[in-house]
Order: sequence, then structure tokens, then C-alpha cells
Amino acid sequence: MSDEWGKPVNESKEDRTSLKLLEKTLLAGVQEQRRARRWGIFFKLLTFVYLFGVLLIFSPLLHMGEGKAVGDTHTAIINVRGMIADEEAASADNIVGALRAAFEDSNTKGVVLRINSPGGSPVQSGYIYDEIRRLRGEYPAIKVYAVIADLGASGAYYIASAADEIYADKSSLVGSIGVTAATFGFVETMDKLGVERRVYTSGEHKAFLDPFQPEKPEETEFWRSVLATTHRQFIDSVKQGRGDRLQVAGHPELFSGLIWSGEQALELGLIDGLGNASYVAREVIGEAELVDFTVKDSPLERFTKQLGVSIGSQLALWMGFQGPQLR
Repeated sequence: MSDEWGKPVNESKEDRTSLKLLEKTLLAGVQEQRRARRWGIFFKLLTFVYLFGVLLIFSPLLHMGEGKAVGDTHTAIINVRGMIADEEAASADNIVGALRAAFEDSNTKGVVLRINSPGGSPVQSGYIYDEIRRLRGEYPAIKVYAVIADLGASGAYYIASAADEIYADKSSLVGSIGVTAATFGFVETMDKLGVERRVYTSGEHKAFLDPFQPEKPEETEFWRSVLATTHRQFIDSVKQGRGDRLQVAGHPELFSGLIWSGEQALELGLIDGLGNASYVAREVIGEAELVDFTVKDSPLERFTKQLGVSIGSQLALWMGFQGPQLR
């Protein structure tokens, strides 16, 4: 230390002791804060593990008896909501499982598929369609009714056409019997950016859907033929399910991918009547008591789905390609 004239000032022993004591006090405070922070993180993790364990143990109990009917007869309700795709709520596994449980219940008087979906995978829709028809054959006394709420389009209508009868609201959107597959083209963008695309394949057409390469006429024609085949399968299934009720004559646009209101769909034979699920249960099936057989996620499954991200799906969207969709 020095005074204002630059002359050194001798530090007393007491000053040095005070400085060391202050330094130790500050260091101890910092160390204590670090320990407190570590313990805080530890207890937060411990709480998370505890809650996760509780969900893991008790989630099966929360679903005991779910979808199981007791007592008198009832109308079984199965919801088909959202995109029809693997690992979604409206996947074939979920819908087929619910259908089997509903048909196997001795108290089920009729089954209502309550549909509100834009469609989705032709494969998943086809699985459900086939299972509905199989169960109808195995349990002829139990009728299946599809009831369309806001939307019953594409793959959702594919499923509905397997039912004995279809109902909708007068303003519901029904139909969209078509197939689509969307992608993008980034060739000119790559040229402008000066980026070279390098793709190595072991098949002549392995990369024909690559959005970063120019389209080839023969590959485009091939892809159109794939979609046309899927569309034909869709049309055949709808015709098989609806039969003579479809007003095909004079309406060539019926299978063009257009969508109609419930009122228009009734005139075209796409549906059999106007009404909601409660109306069908009460007035058509004759059993107003509803029992929900829809497969539901457990709290643990909902929790993990919220935390997880489907990397594959996000990459597919980023690349601009989706597989064939019934629309």
C-alpha cells in the first residue's frame, strides 16, 4: 500500500489478518452457494424420479375397467379422431383393438364409429376397413354405424364405408376420395446458392423422389401410376362397402377428390342419413346408453409423448416429402 505521495505505507499485522479473514469468509460463502445449488439440483431430480415412478406404478390402475361395460346393454362408441397413422391415436392398432373389445362384449347392442378426421395412411385405413368387415361377418347381430362430425374425409371416409350405415350432420364435410403425395423442388435454389448435390445410390431410380434433383419424365409417370393404383383400391373398397347406394351415374366427380357437405353427401349416396352419435344410438340402434371403448393413452404415455419428438417425421417434413395420403 502507498499514501497519496507514492510512499509505501506499512501494513499492520491486524490489517493482513482482517484481509485473510474476509477472503476466507467470501470463499466459504461461494462454496456454500455451490453446495446449495448442487443439493437443489439433486432434490429436483429426486422429485422427478419419484413422480415418474408413481406414474409408472399407478398408470395401469387408472385404466382398470376402462372401456369395459357392466350391467345392461349399451351402444359401444369408438372415436376416430385426427390423423390416421401409425403411432397416432387413430392408428389401426388402436381402432382395431377397440373394435374387437366392443364386439366381444356380450352387452354391446351396436357399435358407433364417431369420426372426426382428415384421413391419412391408406395402409392404416385399409387395415381398419378390413377388420370392420371381418367383425361384421363374425358378429352379424351387431351393426356398425359410422357417424361423421366435422370431417370425414379421405382415409376417414374409407373406414366409414365399411360400416353398415353412415350418418353425418348436414354441414359435415364428407368424401375427398382421392390420393395425394406432396414434395418440393429445390433445384434452382441449389443452383443460385452454388450448392452441389451429391447422391450415391445402387439403383437407377433409388433417388427419384429427391427434391434436390430435377424430375425425370419417366419417374414422374411411374409415381403417378403408384398413386393411381392406390386410388383405384380406394374406389373399389368404397364401392364394395356402399354398393348401389352410391349415385355414380351422372356424377363422374364422385371419386375425383372433391368434398361435399353432409346434405350433398346424402343426395350422392355417400351417407345414409343425418344425425349425431346420440341420435344413432337412441333412434337407430335403440340403446341410448353409451360406453366408450376408445383406446386411450395412460398418463405415463401422454407424459412421454409430450417429452418426445418424432425425429423421422420432422426430417421428412423438412425434406418436403410425405408418403401417399388418402385425400
